[in-house]
Amino acid sequence: MEKKLVIIGTAHVSQKSVNEVLETIEREKPEAVAVELCPRRYNALLGRREEINLMDVLKKGDVLLILIQILLGYFQRKVGEETKVKPGEEMLFAIKKAREIGADVILIDRDIAITFKRLWGRMNFFEKLKFFYHLLRGFTGKSENVDEMLREDVIETLVKEFRKISPKAAEVLIDERDAFMAFNLKKALERYNSVVAVVGAGHKKGILESLHKDINVTELTHVKEGKGLKIASIVFAVFVIAFFLTTAIIAVELFYQAFLYWFLINGTLAAIGAITARAHPVSVLVAFLCAWFTSLNPLIAAGWFSGFTEAWIRKPSFSDLENIFKAGNFREMWENKFFRVICVAAFTNVGSTIGTIYGSYYIITNFGVDFAKVVSNLFAL
Repeated sequence: MEKKLVIIGTAHVSQKSVNEVLETIEREKPEAVAVELCPRRYNALLGRREEINLMDVLKKGDVLLILIQILLGYFQRKVGEETKVKPGEEMLFAIKKAREIGADVILIDRDIAITFKRLWGRMNFFEKLKFFYHLLRGFTGKSENVDEMLREDVIETLVKEFRKISPKAAEVLIDERDAFMAFNLKKALERYNSVVAVVGAGHKKGILESLHKDINVTELTHVKEGKGLKIASIVFAVFVIAFFLTTAIIAVELFYQAFLYWFLINGTLAAIGAITARAHPVSVLVAFLCAWFTSLNPLIAAGWFSGFTEAWIRKPSFSDLENIFKAGNFREMWENKFFRVICVAAFTNVGSTIGTIYGSYYIITNFGVDFAKVVSNLFAL
C-alpha cells in the first residue's frame, strides 16, 4: 500500500491553524497523527509542570538558561492572549481529534531540555547576551508584528532575527529539530500507511528537505559537557593566580595594588548585576564580596552566593514557580519570588563575567609592564 504523509504548517497562536488541523485530520482519517511536541512540552501543555528544585538550578549554574526558557514561555503566552488562542492549542486539538478517529498519537520533537542545552553550548558569552537582549526587547516593545508571529512559531520568529547574530543558535533551534522530526516521521511511515504531521510553519520546509537525507539522530541528541570551556577557564584561572602569587613574592606593593583593582572591578560589576535584578542589599553585598574569588575558580560562580542569599531571604515556594506562568504582565512576573532569585543569580553571573574579562585586561595592561620591569631588574642583579 502506498505511504502517505501530510504535513500541516501552523502558527502556534492562530485560530485559523486550529481549524485547518481539525479539517485535515477529519478529511484524511490517518492511522497516526504526529505533533511537534516532546513528552516534556506535552505535559506542560496539559498543566503537568515538573517540579524545579531552585537550589539544584543555582548549583548547576543554569540560571540564564532557565530564565530564557521562562521568558520565552511568557512571551508566547502573551501573544496567544492577543489572538485569543493559547500557545500550542492546535497541538492539543490535533491530539483530541486523533483520539476521536482512533488514530495513534506520536510526539516527534526533540526534548526541549536537550534543545536548550545544545543551544547554550553552541553560543559564546556575548552571543548569549545579545540573545537575552533581543528577548527582553520583545517585552518592552509593542506587539506590532503579531501578524508576522502568526505565520511562525514565536521562538522561530526570534531566531529568524537572531541568525545574523548567531547562525549556530538558529541551527540548533530550527535546523536540528527539522532533521530530528523528519527522522521520527520516516520511522512512523515504516509502521503506518498514513500520517498527518502538525508542526510549526517555520519547520515545514526544513522537514520536507530532511526527509530525503540520512540523519544521525545520535548526534542530534548528544549534549556536550563543555570540557573545552572548562579547560580554558582552568588555564585562565591558573594564569591569573600564578600572576598574583609571583607578584606577591617578588613585588608585594605591586601585588596589593593589582589585587585591589581585581577585587573592586569584579565585585563592583557583580554587584551592579545584582542591583539590576533588584536584589536585596544583603545579596548585593554578598555578590560584591564573593566575585573576586569565584572569578578564579571555574567550578563556582558569584551567582551561586547571591542567589542562595536571595533565596534564603525571599524563601520562594513551588507555588511561586507555578505563578510565574500565570503572571498577567511583566511587572507581576518581576515581583515573583522564584523569578527574582533566578534573575539575581543570572545577572550577578553576567556582571561577574564582564568583571573577570575587564579586570584581567586592566591588570595585564596596567600592571603587566611594571611586573616585567621588576622581574628584569631582579635578573639584572
